[in-house]
Amino acid sequence: MGAMSDVAIRRARPEDLADLTEIYNHYVIHTAITFDVEPYTPETRKPWLEQFADAGRHQLFVAQSAGRVIGYAGSMRFRPKAAYETSVETTIYLRPDHTARGLGGRLYARLFEAIRGEDVHRMYAGITQPNDASNKLHARLGFREVGRYGEVGRKLGRYWDVLWMERNV
Repeated sequence: MGAMSDVAIRRARPEDLADLTEIYNHYVIHTAITFDVEPYTPETRKPWLEQFADAGRHQLFVAQSAGRVIGYAGSMRFRPKAAYETSVETTIYLRPDHTARGLGGRLYARLFEAIRGEDVHRMYAGITQPNDASNKLHARLGFREVGRYGEVGRKLGRYWDVLWMERNV
């Protein structure tokens, strides 16, 4: 595990898919942070990766250290209807052994820089509760609470709330 100064942040590439899937599957299997309940294979996760581009509203960045992807942040379509086109939902996941080191802020900063100037009006984050670390990260980066869906998802034998936060680009 390298120092955070040894971390490079770059655009995601197709060859990152196995690492991206591994990171996400940790949260699928062990937490309620995502409401997916079945792990992915790189092949079944491929359509997710293909939604991102090198420019425009929907981009994905990875943090890499010692040749290994250790986290990612992206912006995705918020809802499929045309009127939502200028809104994006953000996503951020880190390997569990790379949290609480400032990496999430660095990834988001790179993403925000990339989509600044694109036709994006608002960014949204849906955060399963409780999740103090994610709540604080998003608040520190200018997101504000706009609502909560109570007990909207059932996973790991219980119901979970989702806090929604938004940020201007």
